[in-house]
Amino acid sequence: MTALACNPVTSAPLALPEGLTARPMRPNDVVAIVALETAAEPVDDTGTHESPEDLTAWFVNDLVDLDLDTRVVLTAGGELIGWASAIAPPTFRDAYGVHLEGRVHTDWRGRGIGRALLAWQLERGTELHAERHPEMPARLTATVYTTMPSLEALLRRAGLEQVRWFFHMERPLTDLPPRRRVEGLDLVPFSWDRDEDVRAAHNAAFTEHYGSSERDVASWQVMFTGQPSFRPDLSVLAIEDGAVLGYALSYVSEATAAATGSRESYFGQIGVVPAARGRGLSKAVIIEALHAAAARDCQTAGLEVDSENVTGALGLYESLGFATHRTQVSWSHLLDPLR
Repeated sequence: MTALACNPVTSAPLALPEGLTARPMRPNDVVAIVALETAAEPVDDTGTHESPEDLTAWFVNDLVDLDLDTRVVLTAGGELIGWASAIAPPTFRDAYGVHLEGRVHTDWRGRGIGRALLAWQLERGTELHAERHPEMPARLTATVYTTMPSLEALLRRAGLEQVRWFFHMERPLTDLPPRRRVEGLDLVPFSWDRDEDVRAAHNAAFTEHYGSSERDVASWQVMFTGQPSFRPDLSVLAIEDGAVLGYALSYVSEATAAATGSRESYFGQIGVVPAARGRGLSKAVIIEALHAAAARDCQTAGLEVDSENVTGALGLYESLGFATHRTQVSWSHLLDPLR
């Protein structure tokens, strides 16, 4: 038997099993979401562990309208057993991007909860497209680890298609390659007075990358250097004549370190401006960041690379000792322009 849990903001219902209700996420739900994901990790094997502070920074900001862009599912007793979001950063290039995320507690899977949440996400993504950029195509995307076959099957049944593969690579911080120097270049830690310059360098470096966009100040802060896990001291900038030509921005998840007993320096963004390519900057910056992490109680380094990266980054990372540990697949539903 199915109950309709009505969206309090619009008339769109979620078709949920009897006794379950849905509502928008509230800031204090992050504790229950962390508990849900911790319980699911032995099954899902994502390698990701987040803290309430991490999730608060991701959901409670100017880019997300909790009432409109999120849902949680509750039992009659108030236990949070599922959540979903449909978030669209303000900037884009080829298609307006809506990112779909969510999870259902392992004890409650197979009852239609995930299907109901996904239907809501696709509807909300379609609304965002119509409201904000109907003149452009849109891409509704869920990025899923290959260790989550039931979620992949759910997406396939809903009509989403596999469009891109991303490799999560790691290496131990032992037997590091020697530091490299590039003539005329200084390798220095990130400093806040250069934050805007790094944003500009990132926008220049990623003009040709799939799904990338020119980050404005708000999305740059929310998604990158404003994250609680961002580590300026482990991040490295390549400077020449006062200009930022390359960068590696590092993040350390203390929640993951506590769960696994190993602290990883994760290079979330790596880039070199087009005019400076071919000089070995990427390799020099990454090696410097490896040494910085090893000197500050990190045991591993990690990064993510698009399997079809146009700059040949995969080969570079493999030459520096990184190996693929997990793979995520980007599943997308494309929407045509409305006018």
